Amino acid sequence: MENRDATPLLNFVIGGAQKAGTSALARYLAAHPAIRLPRDKEAHVFDAPAFDEASTAAQIDTLFAAHFDATDQAHTLRYGDATPIYLFHERFVQRIARYNPALRWIILLRDPVDRALSHYHMECARGAEHWPLWPAMLLEHWRLRGHLDDFADGSPLRHFSYRARGDYATQLDAVYRHFPPSRVLLLHSAALRTQPGTCMARIYAFLGVDAPANPPDFAPVFRGDYQRPGRLSPTRLLLHWLLRKQRQRLRRTYGITLDAG
Repeated sequence: MENRDATPLLNFVIGGAQKAGTSALARYLAAHPAIRLPRDKEAHVFDAPAFDEASTAAQIDTLFAAHFDATDQAHTLRYGDATPIYLFHERFVQRIARYNPALRWIILLRDPVDRALSHYHMECARGAEHWPLWPAMLLEHWRLRGHLDDFADGSPLRHFSYRARGDYATQLDAVYRHFPPSRVLLLHSAALRTQPGTCMARIYAFLGVDAPANPPDFAPVFRGDYQRPGRLSPTRLLLHWLLRKQRQRLRRTYGITLDAG
């Protein structure tokens, strides 16, 4: 029988959004002496296709333990996972809430147009995407049909959800259904890039750790190797129109406006 008095290993997640600076944030946090993240950044425990809904917290901790140094576990450390897809589907949020209702969420949000473009070019570079940009964006609804709960590694939901992953209001609704606002820290990816020291100070305070004596190197982790369209380019304007409802709902519901940056 599970020992409910035991504290789950994981204290926090960097829960997305994908292509919003989670790799940079994970690297900055991993440099802190009291913080541990998976060796490969993303443990993909709660979104695993074979995840057992009946798993206890102790069993989930066993899965996570394989991603950390076994000799480095201590109660004074903060353990986290940086798997961006956790934000994308409420099923994953539910699993995390059952595992540790006191867990903290760090969520980076990026202009959904920039996010969709970065996601598309990443899938092209991986060899998963073969459609040109506009067919890929316009056909997304049909490509995802029948796959909205398909968590297989090759699922269209994982690879071709360019516009859906920019529906932040729906995703935040799901998080707040299972976690109180005090357990959620929202940040703009542009702020992490342009004001990393200020953002990291907020994150350290949120996680309950002191700022490190030696700040991490804030050099960029990834830069897209594609030509980003200008603010007034037809590509950006049309994508802005396609994603208008998601942006409007985010602004209406949460007062958040995300500009390109």
